[in-house]
Amino acid sequence: MFARLSPKITFVALTLSTLLFDQLSKLWAAAVLTPWQMTSYFNDLFRIGYTENRGAFLSLGGTMSESMRDLVFIGLVGVFLLGMIIYVFREKQLTKPMASAWALIVSGGASNWLDRVLNDGAVIDFLNVGIGGLRTGVFNIADMFILAGAGILLYLGWQEERAAKQAEK
Repeated sequence: MFARLSPKITFVALTLSTLLFDQLSKLWAAAVLTPWQMTSYFNDLFRIGYTENRGAFLSLGGTMSESMRDLVFIGLVGVFLLGMIIYVFREKQLTKPMASAWALIVSGGASNWLDRVLNDGAVIDFLNVGIGGLRTGVFNIADMFILAGAGILLYLGWQEERAAKQAEK
């Protein structure tokens, strides 16, 4: 059944389902987890705890004035998300892997954007991984979607470049 879906339908379906999944995970985190207290699992490999991040990745921009944060993280991010959606729907050579990668990026970005709009400029984060003193910042599932989508796009670009070089030989 899914094999028959066009890349654009794949984009819409994956965007909506992953956005919903991330929002549900954040509702769970807000309802169940103790704010600002991390609980350790698997010999401290994983930590889970509710936090609110007013900045971007690793709280970058968190110290900007509220109006500047709103301009950047709500206004500009909203424009970028809209631009990505327009790109996907105008792209003539869109493949399902490309559509899937863009869907992960857009859904992750849109879910974090929606958090900011509904949560006074803050994004709900609740996951942390690491070994010993080497740890990630606190993040959420939307962040994982964004990174996965970017990784897929990089891989697809590398594959395309490699195929072009092979064709030249």
